Amino acid sequence: MLRAGPPSHTLLRLPLLQLLLLLLLQAVGRGLGRASPAGGPLEDVVIERYHIPRACPREVQMGDFVRYHYNGTFEDGKKFDSSYDRRTLAAIVVGVGRLITGMDRGLMGMCVNERRRLIVPPHLGYGSIGVAGLIPPDATLYFDVVLLDVWNKEDTVQVSTLLRPPHCPRMVQDSDFVRYHYNGTLLDGTAFDTSYSKGGTYDTYVGSGWLIKGMDLGLLGMCPGERRKIIIPPFLAYGEKGYGTVIPSQASLVFHVLLIDVHNPKDTVQLETLELPPGCVRRAVAGDFMRYHYNGSLMDGTLFDSSYSQNHTYNTYVGQGYIIPGMDQGLQGSCIGERRRITIPPHLAYGENGTGDKIPGSAVLIFDVHVIDFHNPADPVEIKTLSRPLETCNETAKLGDFVRYHYNCSLLDGTRLFSSWVQGRQPQPAAEACGRGVRWAGCEAGPRPSSSLLPIPAARGVPGSAVLLFEVELVSREDGLPTGYLFVWHEDPPANLFEHMDLNKDGEVPAEEFSTFIKAQVSEGKGRLLPGQDPEKTIRDMFQNQDRNQDGKITADELKLKSDEDQERVHEEL
Repeated sequence: MLRAGPPSHTLLRLPLLQLLLLLLLQAVGRGLGRASPAGGPLEDVVIERYHIPRACPREVQMGDFVRYHYNGTFEDGKKFDSSYDRRTLAAIVVGVGRLITGMDRGLMGMCVNERRRLIVPPHLGYGSIGVAGLIPPDATLYFDVVLLDVWNKEDTVQVSTLLRPPHCPRMVQDSDFVRYHYNGTLLDGTAFDTSYSKGGTYDTYVGSGWLIKGMDLGLLGMCPGERRKIIIPPFLAYGEKGYGTVIPSQASLVFHVLLIDVHNPKDTVQLETLELPPGCVRRAVAGDFMRYHYNGSLMDGTLFDSSYSQNHTYNTYVGQGYIIPGMDQGLQGSCIGERRRITIPPHLAYGENGTGDKIPGSAVLIFDVHVIDFHNPADPVEIKTLSRPLETCNETAKLGDFVRYHYNCSLLDGTRLFSSWVQGRQPQPAAEACGRGVRWAGCEAGPRPSSSLLPIPAARGVPGSAVLLFEVELVSREDGLPTGYLFVWHEDPPANLFEHMDLNKDGEVPAEEFSTFIKAQVSEGKGRLLPGQDPEKTIRDMFQNQDRNQDGKITADELKLKSDEDQERVHEEL
């Protein structure tokens, strides 16, 4: 840049006496050098704006500090000075007498990246004195100028919000830890740094002296997912020293920033209830086993995992250290069917190291959770009576009874699994020997209109560790038989049972004869068979039990009552 002064590689300010003489000559020149209609000497600087950028957020004003490149030539095109040749920008304050008057005037109102051609008449340049050995007296000077930077000592950090997400869970404050991406450029658009090419975010504390002051200020109040343009004047950036070879002295910096997430080391787990079903009678506590669905994302919305894509719930104990501490805390107190958002700071998630290639170090995690069900291994069967017959109920189901009932079986989220009520068909009640472990453990508490909340082993269509809800309607009940019995007498059996059973008195009882005798006892009300079984099969089983040598007939020596067999077994053991 041309600065008034003695001959040197850059033209500096003139000595005081020479400057006063130059000003006097410029004043005389203004009186004698006004342009005439026929074309005389120039009265003022001629400005040709041959490239004007589309956007001009600010124009040069008096007192601004500017950085610019220029070529200086005479009317014949001979070059007398160039910042390009020196590979150093001109950097100076405008309008305070540090430049020749013509350059001061020519820079006013200029925009960054604007290009101007200035014609400076002698009385606004170096006048009739010139610069010895470099600029002759009364020389008209021609400058091609491109403005690259402008700032003022009164400037502050300029923040422009380019995109703000609709939901802002929190804003950046001093002492917060942030993760963000950025593109860094000079004011003219020259790129000097970017996080995107480094394969990761820039991670740091805010307001703790780890950043330049301007960036500390520019990040305050940002929301995760927000995009900002931050313009930082040099005295809040790298100042006179610059930074390496990429940021020159006294350079304004422009950062385009995308905030990925923010947390504070003092943060705890944040809970937000998205949906709470009515009638929550129980909340999860440490030690419960829970089944839940989740979507896991980073704070900027990037999805890193989902149970839905795996087609099954995530199943685990709560509060037992099987999952990250933040999730252990966040799931406690939830209800079955509840949807909640759990925001977990990194020190309660995967910390500084992250995990895998989807969760980076120091990442805040957000889980949208839907609790499907939970139970505790110590839980009993829970029974709720939905309806009861109006007439007096003198008999209730007890252990060992044979019952017939209708049922609907579903998961706690309402998913229907099984039903005895088959659509379009006559209802076929289920039949159980209650307490024999035939179908489900809750039967031992008594089949009735009830809810079973005891987890059972996985069956076809039943997820592992699922809590089941049974809606049961008792259709009928019969007294059962003692364990191991196929037939019992209502009264004492005949004194000589074999003689009564040997209908043709030939000393042996074949299968047909045995079957006729048992059926007669049942029909006469003297005894009853095991309910719920095919009578013919039960009688065949009874016959095979008594036919000790399997010769197709029972003799007096073979025939024994089960009570007698049990007594003999006791004696043998004794």
